[in-house]
Amino acid sequence: MKTTTKPAPSAEALTSRLTLARTLAEEAGDMALDYFRRRSELEIEAKRGMQDVVSIADRNVETFIRQRLEEAFPEDGILGEEHGLQQGISGFTWAVDPIDGTNAFVNGLPYWCVSIALLEKGEPVIGVIRLPCDGETFAALDGAGATLNGEPLHLDPARTLQTGLTGIGANNKVPPAMIGNLIAGLLEAGGNYVRTGSAAQMLAFVAAGRVTGFFEPELNAWDCLAGYCLVKEAGGLCRPFPAEGDALLKPAPVLAAGPGAFGELSELTEACLSARYD
Repeated sequence: MKTTTKPAPSAEALTSRLTLARTLAEEAGDMALDYFRRRSELEIEAKRGMQDVVSIADRNVETFIRQRLEEAFPEDGILGEEHGLQQGISGFTWAVDPIDGTNAFVNGLPYWCVSIALLEKGEPVIGVIRLPCDGETFAALDGAGATLNGEPLHLDPARTLQTGLTGIGANNKVPPAMIGNLIAGLLEAGGNYVRTGSAAQMLAFVAAGRVTGFFEPELNAWDCLAGYCLVKEAGGLCRPFPAEGDALLKPAPVLAAGPGAFGELSELTEACLSARYD
């Protein structure tokens, strides 16, 4: 029996989506920044406790992004942190985090961003992260490299855990001892760490070489896949993140680093993930 395979997406299909993603991230960033400046007026709700919060800004910014994506590419699927998954038929699925780092956002800290990824067969082929407080737009297209405000990003393979900072993420679904053990191991290895509270922002920093790597034991697709695309296109490495079928809706460990730090950071993080925390 003769079988047919679906043709690969055209370059035009991807570049048109990248153009929209970049524009949307910047416009959504402006919208979120306006809310940020008026944050005392926002109604804040707790999801799983006061370390995991959401505001009307998160919901409205995501609605804005989703509506624009639906208008431009109605056959694409969309997964957003606040409004869930809308299935598509094009083979493309967007993963959107309207404000990654809401805790920092509502407390008046600039450690938050807008994150937009496009997936094809479970792999991120577009990643755009906008840092409104810094006026920075990180963008990447599969096979075409990564940029920061239009300037190419290239990771230095000589950077190691010992010559820079490692980003660490944590949340209330992760045993505190796991994070403590990881930090202890990192310090014992001669490294140091930083935490901002926004995984997407930290992954953008990995792509820019500002931190040597980033790890968080449990994240969702919308938190990390735009950053994964950026890191890979800048010359870094990432721990596989399952994102096809039902796996797209399930959290998983996230690890990304420059080529000189990935191996050692992988060993540290795998030891923490495999340990028992009774």
